[in-house]
Amino acid sequence: MKATTTKVLSKYDIVRQFRRSKSGLIGVAILVALIGMSIYSYVAIPLESFRHWNSPNFWIDFPRTAAPSWVNIGFGPKIPEHTIQYMKDATVTSIQGEQLRAVVHSYAVNFNYDYYPSDFMLVYSAQYGTTQPVLQVDVIRPDGEEFTIYFASFPSSQQERNEFSARVFSTDRAIAENLRDYEYLFSYKQDSSRPEIMIFSETQENKVLKGKYIINETFYLFDAQDSVEDSGIILGGKVYGLIGTDELRRDLAVGILWGAPMALFIGFTVAIASVLIGLTYGVFAGYKGKRTDEGLMRISDVFYSLPALPILIILSVTVGRSIFLIAGFLVIFGWVGMAKVSRSIALQLKNMQYVEAAKLMGQSDTKIIFRHIIPQLLPLTFASIAIAVPGAILGEAALSFLGLGDPSIPTWGQILRDANSAGAASRGLWWWIIPPGMMIAITGLAFVLIGNALDTIMNPRSRRM
Repeated sequence: MKATTTKVLSKYDIVRQFRRSKSGLIGVAILVALIGMSIYSYVAIPLESFRHWNSPNFWIDFPRTAAPSWVNIGFGPKIPEHTIQYMKDATVTSIQGEQLRAVVHSYAVNFNYDYYPSDFMLVYSAQYGTTQPVLQVDVIRPDGEEFTIYFASFPSSQQERNEFSARVFSTDRAIAENLRDYEYLFSYKQDSSRPEIMIFSETQENKVLKGKYIINETFYLFDAQDSVEDSGIILGGKVYGLIGTDELRRDLAVGILWGAPMALFIGFTVAIASVLIGLTYGVFAGYKGKRTDEGLMRISDVFYSLPALPILIILSVTVGRSIFLIAGFLVIFGWVGMAKVSRSIALQLKNMQYVEAAKLMGQSDTKIIFRHIIPQLLPLTFASIAIAVPGAILGEAALSFLGLGDPSIPTWGQILRDANSAGAASRGLWWWIIPPGMMIAITGLAFVLIGNALDTIMNPRSRRM
């Protein structure tokens, strides 16, 4: 028979061959994109959105179950986009009078949609003393008409310094009463109880008046120490953001972005811990042999035969649902496969000449295992880690989908679970289901491609000469 030899690859050979693997390079490109998403999440997205992911008050300014804004691309009717503008978006002017000071916050809104907004909301906050400031809100329409829709004073106070914050909704009775003064402008009957329609309607035809609207929030301050702390307008719409919103008004793009570092954390942590534990356990059992090997393998068989998902559910319910605990639970059942593989290889390596020479030199078993045997398994270790990552991510997603994940953080599995609980599929809210599902699939695919490429390069059977 023709003798075969195994070529030992250097790290440069591994890198060179990996560069020739199209599937491996695709996996690396996807992984780089996921890492970029994770970095962007920490740098560009406010950390409060992560901490208050499940806090309804934090998302109160956002629309409920709004579709992604890019659905307006095309030739069909344009759906109103939910618009949020705060004080930083306003043009601020101050007019000083003899007895009072007027501070005007002007907001420009380009409304070029085929439907009326669903509602609107005015936000304001000010600090003042015993003299009450007054707020007046005017809307300058594209046709030049100016509507005064709100005029009210702040609550009285006996304190020297008082801060008051409020929100005025379009359903406020005062807005409807003010708009009655402008019903005569319309050639058809208008209902002032629907301010969002009356303000955005043409005067001669019953259709949307498109163009640039200017909304002025004018604060009349009577004390030099009075100040405007905040202002804003929120124009209700049916589309918002890159991915839309869910039933709790949360921006799903924020959840998808924060899910990337969470998925990578779970995947890498569980995969590395599981593979290293299994590697050390299996090599020790294979090297020691005899009763030690038999005893350790019977223990691994017990873990292998246990039903993982039911036990994970029990542990999550009884112990806790922290993301760190979930990672630990997944490690408990993730090391057995690597232990069996590394044991079988260790049974072969312990009879190699360099291992026998190390024994004759009086080196301890621990030193032989970590210096002479485990280094030979490092290529297999890296491939095994890459292949184990998708299983860890899917494990966390499964627990989250069952409602047993960490409820305090946004993960892709948690988003899918919320979508399922709200009946998103039956309601046609596809943007709540497809993006997190695709992210789980794409992330798993990236590591499978990398792992398979490494396994092909490092597997001795594929490198026979």
